[in-house]
Amino acid sequence: MSMIKTENLTKSFGNLVVLQNVSLEVQQKEVICIIGPSGAGKSTYLRSLNHLERIDSGKIYIDNTLLFDCENGVNRVKISVHERHAVLLEVGMVFQRFNLFPHRSVIENVTLAPVHVRKVSAANARKKALDMLDRVGLADKIDVYPNQLSGGQQQRVAIARALAMEPKIMLFDEPTSALDPELVGEVLTVMKGLAQAGMTMLVVTHEMGFAREVADKVVFMFEGAILEVNPPETMFTSPANDRTRQFLQSVL
Repeated sequence: MSMIKTENLTKSFGNLVVLQNVSLEVQQKEVICIIGPSGAGKSTYLRSLNHLERIDSGKIYIDNTLLFDCENGVNRVKISVHERHAVLLEVGMVFQRFNLFPHRSVIENVTLAPVHVRKVSAANARKKALDMLDRVGLADKIDVYPNQLSGGQQQRVAIARALAMEPKIMLFDEPTSALDPELVGEVLTVMKGLAQAGMTMLVVTHEMGFAREVADKVVFMFEGAILEVNPPETMFTSPANDRTRQFLQSVL
């Protein structure tokens, strides 16, 4: 079952083309890692999936629902804002920066969206939040504030916050790039656990070891285009594209 599908996405910022006819499909319970140099369009692609960036043209399906069919920046899909919002709630996202509310405790950060967006009762939201914080190894930190946590712990809170919304799909936009090297492992361990539990995941990452170990497929992007899609064993041992090979030689 297709959870994410894009067809010929294009996006420009002025004269700069950042996405060039990007087509990709992510199946249920599949983990796909997107790799490539900075400026390849990886983050823009991820942000376009949950409408943080508006595409110029192309189609976006989420959970088998066509949300966007754009031409010259105009969406031709007749769908209400409420219906689109309901589908987009199935997509959780974790960013490079943790984006936690500094004046809210850990438990408040995790319960806020379920209560105010999902309209879950405060008691049920707290129960779910406690489960999610336990899942990411932070059950003992519920009453502390973000500035009392390490970067790795803050990112794990951000993951728990996204999971508390009970999404069907998780997007990760370079979730370890802002962390000190010794903190990367704890976040990747949580992500590996999600993958093993069957979460559908699309991950922009510079962590090649994670991509090799966890991904079902690895996507290589360059200059706004997908140049290659392969299982990790193929991508990392015998890439088909010369540019992919050059990139991997520089980072491995």
